[in-house]
Amino acid sequence: MPYRAPVEEVRFICEHVVGLGQVTATPRFAEATPDVAAAILSEAGKLCDEVLAPLQRAGDLHPARLENGVVRTSPGFAEGQRALAEGGWVGLAASPDHGGMGLPQTLAAAVNDMMSGACLALQTNPLLTQGQIEALTHHASDAIKALYLPKLIAGAWSGTMNLTEPQAGSDVGALRTVARPNGDGTYAITGQKIYITWADADFMENVVHLVLARLPDAPPGSRGISLFLLPRNIPGADGAPGVANRLRVVSLEHKMGLHGSPTAVMQYDGATGWLVGEENKGLAAMFTMMNNARLAVGTQGIGVAEAAYQQALAYATERRQGATPVGDGSGAIVDHADVRRMLATMKAEIFAARAIALSCAVAIDMSTATGEADWAARAAFLTPIAKAFGTDIGVEVASEGIQVHGGMGYVEETGAAQFLRDVRVATIYEGTNGIQAMDLVGRKLADGGEAAWRLLEEIEQAAEAVRRVLPELAGEVWAAAESLREATEWMLSQDLEDRFAGAVPFLRAWARLLGGHLHLAAAMAAGGAGPRTALARIYIARRLPEHAALLAQARAGAADLYALSPDDLAA
Repeated sequence: MPYRAPVEEVRFICEHVVGLGQVTATPRFAEATPDVAAAILSEAGKLCDEVLAPLQRAGDLHPARLENGVVRTSPGFAEGQRALAEGGWVGLAASPDHGGMGLPQTLAAAVNDMMSGACLALQTNPLLTQGQIEALTHHASDAIKALYLPKLIAGAWSGTMNLTEPQAGSDVGALRTVARPNGDGTYAITGQKIYITWADADFMENVVHLVLARLPDAPPGSRGISLFLLPRNIPGADGAPGVANRLRVVSLEHKMGLHGSPTAVMQYDGATGWLVGEENKGLAAMFTMMNNARLAVGTQGIGVAEAAYQQALAYATERRQGATPVGDGSGAIVDHADVRRMLATMKAEIFAARAIALSCAVAIDMSTATGEADWAARAAFLTPIAKAFGTDIGVEVASEGIQVHGGMGYVEETGAAQFLRDVRVATIYEGTNGIQAMDLVGRKLADGGEAAWRLLEEIEQAAEAVRRVLPELAGEVWAAAESLREATEWMLSQDLEDRFAGAVPFLRAWARLLGGHLHLAAAMAAGGAGPRTALARIYIARRLPEHAALLAQARAGAADLYALSPDDLAA
């Protein structure tokens, strides 16, 4: 079955579950009326179905390649990128001051979700550009904004982020790339970066790199990192790409998946760059781009999960095997209890992850529109959960999709394995999911748990409000919230190593609770009966109970982990 963008599902969640209406009720986003939002989602769905989805297999079977220093892209990708640019999709949430639509981040997240399901390899290109737009909007000089933002927003130029170096990995403070002043306001950047997604493309007029580097007199560690903008081709006085900069793609990585999305080793040999933001404050500026990308990567996982689920469901409804308890007993495998369990679980998990991500986007929009600290704190708290849970579910649903196919899922021709190969990296980049969890129990609890307490209070009040309609479901959600309250109090009383040891299960327990809360909201929005209530019952009965075991792990501390030495682990 060809991929079909889940337009109606996204609309339902936006309108009835996560509260997009409160965003569009603000003066900042008043133009994003329900009719406008519906039109945006509908047109995005058509683009996904008709233009992007047909490119999915081409990117896998005909990977990007490096040819005479130029990255040659997969068949059809140039036309797909042109459609994205001409439709204004890159600048959906960007400021109208530089040509963007100025729409809510919630709509941008929903569109990224659908486009990721259609063709993740190509979608990574505009995703990174959107993050760069965000970083330049907040930190670049007016001159840089005037020159670069219109081109990036229009999709004529694309953007990358350059953080990782071979010796540093996730320890960005250990980077060695050097920036030396040229005396004319520019800098000469020398160094090497790895894992640079879409570092070049033969269909882009220009590629703009944001590069972390260290000035000669910079203090050590992360306190001495600055951010620089380096175009592939240096723009002339007229703004058109001119002479080639002193940078090059050394090689392309041979990856497990995402073959249509080139990931490069980049070399900078005295390349000309411009400072973005203040000296030695580059990491904060880059984190603006990374935070934008973290939610976007979460939606990538959700989009791939949706596509994997759609294919698994289509296969299960067509494949006939064995006696079943439905109809004449010789029906499709969808009627076997275990296959039905897998499919129902996949659907319930996708809903939970999608609703969490869109809840995070709503919080970002409300923070932007109102300037209220509580909304900003909620957005910050939900971001690592949305990223980690969205990408974990992408991997888990894609794996389960292979299982639904049985032996045919392990055969590449069916395409089921591609979803798992493509999405696996999403749990790693933009900060591994372990780093997301450490961020949650560290920085995101640094307010004494205030954002967590407000969220728990809201969840418990919502559960109380529906006890008369769905008492058994509401009771389970309320009880889980109380358990999370106790676990959060425990986290706040521990040192960081004990928190970090239990961070991953703690984050997953929060995702389980939020998923139950949002499923309950969907059930009530549908009248407390019907398919949405049945799906909520599956999630709350079969997935939410995991929170108890997760919280036991979260509170185990670090002592038992360090009781085993590296030699013990090797024995």
